[in-house]
Amino acid sequence: MTGELPDFIRCGRALCGDLAQAERREWWLANGLGGYAAGTVAGTLTRRYHGLLIAPVRPPLDRRLAFAKADATLVDGDREIPLFGNRWAGGVVHPSGYVHLESFRLEGRMPVWRFAVGNIVLEQRIWLEPGANTTYVAWRLASVDAGRDLRLRVRLLVNGRDHHSRTRMDEFQPVLEAPDPARRRVRTPDFTLRFWAVGGVIVDGASWFENFDLPVEHERGLAHRDHHLCLGEAMLTLRPGVWTGVVASLHEEVSLDFETALRRFLGREVELLAQAEARVPELRGAPDWVRQLALAADSFLFGRPLPDMPDGESVIAGYPWFGDWGRDTMIALPGLTLATGRSEIARRILLTFARFADRGMLPNLFPAAGEPLAYNTTDAALWYVEAWRAYLEASADAETLATAFPVLQEIIAWHATGTRYGIGLDEADGLLRAGEPGTQLTWMDAKIGDWVVTPRVGKPVEINALWYNALRSVAGFARQLGRSPTFYDDLADQARQGFRRFVKPDGEGLFDVLDGPDGDDARIRPNQIFAVSLHYSPLDHAARQGVTRVCGRELLTSYGLRSLAPRHAEFRPYYLGDVRERDGGYHQGPVWAWLLGHYALAEYRVHGHAAEAQAWLEPIRDHLLDAGLGTVSEIFDGAPPHQPRGAPAQAWSVACVLEAWQRLERLKGEHCPLPPPAG
Repeated sequence: MTGELPDFIRCGRALCGDLAQAERREWWLANGLGGYAAGTVAGTLTRRYHGLLIAPVRPPLDRRLAFAKADATLVDGDREIPLFGNRWAGGVVHPSGYVHLESFRLEGRMPVWRFAVGNIVLEQRIWLEPGANTTYVAWRLASVDAGRDLRLRVRLLVNGRDHHSRTRMDEFQPVLEAPDPARRRVRTPDFTLRFWAVGGVIVDGASWFENFDLPVEHERGLAHRDHHLCLGEAMLTLRPGVWTGVVASLHEEVSLDFETALRRFLGREVELLAQAEARVPELRGAPDWVRQLALAADSFLFGRPLPDMPDGESVIAGYPWFGDWGRDTMIALPGLTLATGRSEIARRILLTFARFADRGMLPNLFPAAGEPLAYNTTDAALWYVEAWRAYLEASADAETLATAFPVLQEIIAWHATGTRYGIGLDEADGLLRAGEPGTQLTWMDAKIGDWVVTPRVGKPVEINALWYNALRSVAGFARQLGRSPTFYDDLADQARQGFRRFVKPDGEGLFDVLDGPDGDDARIRPNQIFAVSLHYSPLDHAARQGVTRVCGRELLTSYGLRSLAPRHAEFRPYYLGDVRERDGGYHQGPVWAWLLGHYALAEYRVHGHAAEAQAWLEPIRDHLLDAGLGTVSEIFDGAPPHQPRGAPAQAWSVACVLEAWQRLERLKGEHCPLPPPAG
């Protein structure tokens, strides 16, 4: 059925009742404003980022934990049955309400719990109002003996800290107000959080609950104790089939009709899929996991209004700790928007970022309000050109291209003549050089103090693959606008000639960096895959074969490509330890999921078998049932069993898999034996 929501992500008692399994599985929701909600299947907090409303109090970001938790206890006469769990200092887990979980599932992206206590069956749902900082936490009886008096007592825990920080109780002293028995206001200097009890009242009782233990933060080598303020308890009456619960919001006016709000959320989910299927033929009849990714893509899109562009948009690079990054946004844009039939959003993102182009570069990330933009990235502007190419392929929007073409021209001109951080053209071979001591400019950008872990100073292979792709793309734009492409084509011809220097003498792939401080870098890294996967390749067929062969043999795993081959001494098989240990190994072995899509496209461009290339993406379906449910993690351990690590929901991980699947599905229908040379 058109727009039918995928429903394959579900856990039964065996997983729900196993604390370790129920805690490693997390649900994530986003509201399109940069805010989010998240938690575990078990209902325990394991990260400082878990909460029911983390909202941008000074948009577009500056996210604060406002509503931390809603701990429900079922009251059946004299019996009190906790339906929640908490971790405390000393390793104590109390209570263990997860043992009453009969099942957990995602309906679209909405988490749904089903508790069964004897013949009492209770369903719980949580959702965010799209486009608002509003959370709904709702319960209803699904089955019970007639005539029983059942209630819920729901402890409401609040906070006001930055979502990255730890709570300081002396700094959080909100004013609590009670306008009527069913409403409360929590006033802080930064925001006012409002509560409504639907189907009951709120009983006051402010007190601190201290020393929640956060094991994931402990594993990451970070502070792992937190505290939350209880403002009181919602006392709710349960009736069969009737939703009751709590609404929390930073807005003065909200809808208190649970049934309507629930239909509104799920209706939007259905409409997103129906729109995608209507606009992208390949998604009609797509597998359940692909349709789930199409929904997940929406979670990363959010509004970034500008003074002269109130409908500006951008991309959250990942949940929970990322904001919007230039590089990540451009890499993810085709998969998040074009592969889901939302080219109008792609257009707004491209035009939003055009406002920030400077000296031929895009900002690496948008810092906090009032801080200067950081332009320390070599590739964001080159990925921006590729995003434009993909947008025009999908939309044929020559009118918008004409308005943005001067920005694209400037990107090429600045790179040809030289811009920040030593980025510029080497006229001797037509390749781009980049880098200065103490800077990290490529996507392998880990830095600890003054230590740049993978500096890659010189001529990085993917930067030059992107440079060639950008030159051919802008030449094509010029032709489309009736302008001369000669300047860009000439530079591309020089770059293609120079790119031959990357091919190793034995034909086993490409050098990672040329002309570095210590000469050429022959480490086997995945950066070479872009010389095959990008639309315009500077390589001949034999060289493309060599790249895919070595990447497949040395780097390929079920969930992506390793960042370094295991044969190298610097290889780190597991992404564990404190901040220094993890950052030091970030690009020295972990598997990056966003590279899987590029590997699949490269396989097609070498062998010409779209179905076989597409099959490399299928293990992602299994991953959608683990870690961040229904979405794709940032990284995985480099060694089997490739445990998910890093951010549990990453934009380019979702986007690149989705884009590759959609492109390959289209190619399956064209029955092409081999793709024509892209260069």
